Amino acid sequence: MMRLREIERGDRLSSRLLFTVISVVSGSRFPDAARVALYHRDFAGPVLNAWTHQVMRGPSEWSVGERELMAAMVARFNSCPFCVGAHGAVAAHGLGAGVVEAALRDYRSAPISGVLRAALTFIEKMTRDPEGLGVEDARAATLAGVSRNQLADAAAVATVFNIVTRYANALDFEIPSPSDFAKSARTLLKRGYK
Repeated sequence: MMRLREIERGDRLSSRLLFTVISVVSGSRFPDAARVALYHRDFAGPVLNAWTHQVMRGPSEWSVGERELMAAMVARFNSCPFCVGAHGAVAAHGLGAGVVEAALRDYRSAPISGVLRAALTFIEKMTRDPEGLGVEDARAATLAGVSRNQLADAAAVATVFNIVTRYANALDFEIPSPSDFAKSARTLLKRGYK
């Protein structure tokens, strides 16, 4: 893994100034995920941000907390500590820290609904064994009570975060402290992913 110098410091003067101002005002380092989103904004940043915002904050039968837990679980399945911390912190606001911690340890025994558990089972297979994912997995989820819309939304969360977690790992995102994750979580709850 490597930290690219241009992403670390910003690819233009306006980015460098923004990183500095936000870091000073917030009292914490400008997050690597935001640095990457601002890197060559005309490339993937706006498209990926808009897609992520739609998936995570657009209309859904899942709550924001449930979708953030799905993102954190995909991060766990992909061994991405940055995204586990970032999205686990946001999920904790909607579901409670104890529930999120229990799910991250073992979602099969966590105090979550059977419907959410079935969706997590589906996205775990989608993440860990995409070639093995089939109609029978979707059928098992729907038999457990997951609606077609819920399954499509869970698959969308898994798709986005299978991309995001890989670039977070590839670019060696710095792991903030729990208090910095908590600050960022409040910002993500307010602003979303735009």
